[in-house]
Amino acid sequence: MIRIWILLGYTFLFFYLHVTGNISKYINLKYSFLSFIAIFVFLFFLIAQCYFAWKEESNEDEYIDICDCGMDHIEEKKSWKRFIAYPILIFPIITALVLPVATLDSSIVAAKGFNFDMFGNDADPNGFHQFLEPDTSIFYGQDGYEELMKEAMGQFADRDPILLKDEDYLLGMETIYKNPGYFMGKTIGFKGFTFKDEETDDIFLFRFGMIHCVADSGVFGMLLELPKGETFDNDEWIEVEGKLDSIYYQPLKKTIPVLKVKKITPTTEPAEPYVYRTS
Repeated sequence: MIRIWILLGYTFLFFYLHVTGNISKYINLKYSFLSFIAIFVFLFFLIAQCYFAWKEESNEDEYIDICDCGMDHIEEKKSWKRFIAYPILIFPIITALVLPVATLDSSIVAAKGFNFDMFGNDADPNGFHQFLEPDTSIFYGQDGYEELMKEAMGQFADRDPILLKDEDYLLGMETIYKNPGYFMGKTIGFKGFTFKDEETDDIFLFRFGMIHCVADSGVFGMLLELPKGETFDNDEWIEVEGKLDSIYYQPLKKTIPVLKVKKITPTTEPAEPYVYRTS
């Protein structure tokens, strides 16, 4: 019977995530159809398990007592495995339905420590968080990635100003970071939440993004050079435009793009604060 409740729980969980829209907090919406299909897969297994449970109940007294001790040794051997397996299966259902879905913000950046050390391609792509610079090279072969960046350059190279929207934010940021020299002096505009580095007082503008799912999510954006007298606290949503330049950033010990901001427009947190890789 407990298997039926577990399958019912997963069926309801995936249905609930789609109805409420919270599925976007876990996976790239590009792949949401897979989790939608999972609803029907779990429903199928639920119906099948109900049938097997009914059939087993009708034959519950029909087992062979091999040693005349009156015990079902098959069930006895399986019990310890169920004791371990069932809590593992139940835990995701309870946590997803009971615990609130939190939107990632600057506190996550601060908690992880402000050290962007994942710029290389040697990291494991199956479970790490990227920072500042989107990098999808680890998900493609060398030829595939070069072709992708070539297409992206064709999309952004001739644009000035380059005003990044939610749908092309990650691709645009990755293209700029991979070819910074080509975009120097161009006007770049985008929206995000502010993060103030407590050690340097530098202001970054970020968006949390997902390439495939929350396992490879990251915080992506750019260092801002604000007009004199301008300052922001954490988690203030603004839209900026400015000229792209570069700076040797000592905390990272590398040269990174910096946006010399000319225009600042206060805004509100969008209904969907995350951005996704759509291509």
